[in-house]
Amino acid sequence: MLRPVAVGFDGSRESLAAAHWAAREALRRGLPLRLVQAYEPRPGGRGGSVVDTRALRAQGRLRLAEANLRQCHPRLVVAPERPGVPATQALLDVAERSEMLVLGSRGHGGVTGFLLGSVGLATAARAASPVVFVRSSESSVDEHFVDEDGLPSVETPYRDVVLGLDLRWPCDELLRFAFETAAARGGGLHAVYAWHLPAEYGYEAGPLVERTGPRSGSEAAQALTGTLQRWCAKFPQVTVVEQVTAGRASRALLRAASEAGLLVVGRSARRSVIGTRLGPVAHMAIHHARCPVAVVPHD
Repeated sequence: MLRPVAVGFDGSRESLAAAHWAAREALRRGLPLRLVQAYEPRPGGRGGSVVDTRALRAQGRLRLAEANLRQCHPRLVVAPERPGVPATQALLDVAERSEMLVLGSRGHGGVTGFLLGSVGLATAARAASPVVFVRSSESSVDEHFVDEDGLPSVETPYRDVVLGLDLRWPCDELLRFAFETAAARGGGLHAVYAWHLPAEYGYEAGPLVERTGPRSGSEAAQALTGTLQRWCAKFPQVTVVEQVTAGRASRALLRAASEAGLLVVGRSARRSVIGTRLGPVAHMAIHHARCPVAVVPHD
């Protein structure tokens, strides 16, 4: 059975933009779309007989969104869903059964949650599948390069998918998602590896501890090429540009993603002593990247 693309819908402009982005991605991948309204009903009146007008309004917004998606994307298979559980749990549940989960976000400086402001970030930090954040201003022309006259167009090639890599960790899930997304668009992939020159030895709790990692730019470039080689062979139709830079990953990724169609970053799926968290690079990308951002869990 095909795993759908899922989108969280709360009736806001941000979530509707996310729904249309998710619809386009589902069509590119030949997948159905699951439109999930994470609605938390208020306690009813006597015996639960009082009609919750909020629930009726929410149902109406969901029906309107479904009709809008069917009208704009006639070939799309859309399935609406209204789980009866709290928002975060509803989104986590649907993410586990989906190829990806798409959420809406505000402009620069913050993320719109679903019912609560923290729901989007909490979902991205714990979801079993990639979570994509889409801003309210995003449209289909933003996925494409401008035309020869510098005007927006959907007839031009897709913008590149930018992938941020940290080669200290296994990242097959991250690489698979990035290559599959670029292949579905018929576009290119721009892989960025930001590395730091390690001290040969460092003091940690007294004894000398050897540190590992690239010791030169050429060594870092070789490591990136070696990591990408297998995936380039699997996806020969994807044109790959490799970029190795010394310094902070966040700055390098923001520069590379300034003209991108999608920025893909990873987060560790392992739980630490402080619980599951996004990590600084993913957190930065969600808040500051100008294009949609996919956060992919990996081991």
